[in-house]
Amino acid sequence: MQYTKYYDSPLGRIMLAADSEGLTGLWFEGEKYFAEYLSPEHEEGDSPALDAAAEWLDVYFSGEDPGPLPPVHMTGTDFQMSVWEILKEIPYGKTTTYGEIAKKIAEKRGLEKMSSQAVGGAVGHNGISIIIPCHRVVGSDGSLTGYAGGVDRKKAMLELEGAYTEDMYVPKKGTAL
Repeated sequence: MQYTKYYDSPLGRIMLAADSEGLTGLWFEGEKYFAEYLSPEHEEGDSPALDAAAEWLDVYFSGEDPGPLPPVHMTGTDFQMSVWEILKEIPYGKTTTYGEIAKKIAEKRGLEKMSSQAVGGAVGHNGISIIIPCHRVVGSDGSLTGYAGGVDRKKAMLELEGAYTEDMYVPKKGTAL
């Protein structure tokens, strides 16, 4: 059984979801893939994983490194899971690129190369945003490309972490994300 509760963040209302193993979802209301991994049989409630996630978010939004991740229970394809495991390795206050993640995946799979676009698709479908830090992935030129919760939120989180630089830019309207 999945349980949900809402968290009011400085960047908007967030729905948290968890099962007995850990956090299964974290979505900004209205984001592109809102509640994508939420079971139809969920209930509003409380759980140790939801409480741990809310405490982690309190520390995060205070501008501090929240430290170790709360328990998570991710669900996805093998490829998505491999990308999300790499996301978990990106330190607070640092960024990486889709291309760098693609190189790591290619190395792990013994491939000559991997598509950055395929990595971008997996990053975009990360159902536990912020905690699994997909906002820390930028374009090869430093651009703040895509974020299911909105590029403005991505920029705000990178600023909060001290990881936003003047070299980064928000794509102009009409630019493919």
